[in-house]
Amino acid sequence: MAQHLSVHELLHVFSFLEARDLLCAAQVNKVWNEVSQTKELWRQLCLRRWSSRKASQMVLGAQTWKQYYFCRSKLEFRVESGRPGKDFVCRAIGGHSGPIDQLAYVSTSEYRFDGMEKSVVCTVSSDRTVRAWDLLKGIEIWSSSLQPAPLVNLVTYPRLQLVVTLDNQGLIKVWEAETGQELASFSLPTACCTLEACDHPEGSYLLVTCVEGNLYTLKVLQLQVVSKVTVFPSASVSLCCSPDRQWVFASAQDLVMGPKVFCTQSLLCPSEDKSPVCTTLHVRLSFRVCWAPDEAARVIVMHRSDDHMQLVVTTFELRTNKSRDGVDILVQQVASFVVPDTMKPPHVMQGHGSQVILLASGLKLVLFTIHGLELVAFQDHHRPITSVWVDPNRVITSSLDLSLRVYVWNKENKFPVLKSCYHLLGGSHKWASGFTHVVSDQMNIVGVETRSIGTSILRSYCFQVQHG
Repeated sequence: MAQHLSVHELLHVFSFLEARDLLCAAQVNKVWNEVSQTKELWRQLCLRRWSSRKASQMVLGAQTWKQYYFCRSKLEFRVESGRPGKDFVCRAIGGHSGPIDQLAYVSTSEYRFDGMEKSVVCTVSSDRTVRAWDLLKGIEIWSSSLQPAPLVNLVTYPRLQLVVTLDNQGLIKVWEAETGQELASFSLPTACCTLEACDHPEGSYLLVTCVEGNLYTLKVLQLQVVSKVTVFPSASVSLCCSPDRQWVFASAQDLVMGPKVFCTQSLLCPSEDKSPVCTTLHVRLSFRVCWAPDEAARVIVMHRSDDHMQLVVTTFELRTNKSRDGVDILVQQVASFVVPDTMKPPHVMQGHGSQVILLASGLKLVLFTIHGLELVAFQDHHRPITSVWVDPNRVITSSLDLSLRVYVWNKENKFPVLKSCYHLLGGSHKWASGFTHVVSDQMNIVGVETRSIGTSILRSYCFQVQHG
């Protein structure tokens, strides 16, 4: 067979092979070995295996596609295995003198194995400082000076290398992520409820809500007010942007009025004679919301039934309709189900793909389809779950039992299957009282570990990276 196939024909045949088969083919003879090394074969293998991820996350550097394939495969194996010492290194990183209220990655989410990879988070604390941390080295990069009031929230713009913080008096500040230099500030008239970063094709913006019920749209970096809208008068408003930043969901807990959905474009480019494009969803007492990340405009809302007796999860799809009179938002309900009475009211709700909903309820993590079919339930913690991280590769839960639980997606079935893998343990129960937050990037998992004396530290789990 090898004598009758040209190089072009061999390339065509090899294009149907998986990595293991290509390695076997390389052992046949010199010609097959050379053809099996072809860049395009390994590039297509990478794209096929990680096609659901953004192509921009693949950074080759000086590597070949073959080297990249095996480095990333090895990293995924280590993340799934979780063997202490062999697969990851655990570091405790401290510096704040108060509890950490929020953290976020400021490094870009790139899969690269050329020695240039970074894993950097920023944190804010009631000790009135914002700090940046290099998780791969286990060190603090910079810390701000003491701020006028305790800091309670932050968002990051990895592409711009910017950090935006908020204190409990409504003061917003922009910081340079690499140096900690203060770049701009803006004071709200009252305390703030929600910050949302909005990287939009029109530019980078910050969405902010205040306790009096107003929604501000600010231009980043200057923090100039672009628009101001009253969403729910005299109510604390929560925001949740769609993954593509084309929609903004706004709700007020315990308010009988239904939540509103805004078309982001109308907030960024307001018209003097027209109100922003928005619609009200016909549900009562909404108190949890998430978006289906693989759909352009699918929002999932947890709310009370009309008689207030049951919890219901309803999925809506949104689209705009343009006419001579302007733009309208059309809403279609695509699914709805009642949360089982046997479950405690879920305190965390996250979406995965286009069909799966994750609910954290007490000690349990339960997966449903949007139609209410229970896929799987886990009870791997013996104290309540405090937060849930969901991305295309894995799910991580944090708990007051001072552990993180790592789960990995298997997407070969009609619905993604979640596999429970292992625990990541925190420090001593003598000094710590549990994990309150968890976030993750391609090579690192980091949790906020609360100390018994009222402070917090970061506990980082860095997975070993092989360089090609």
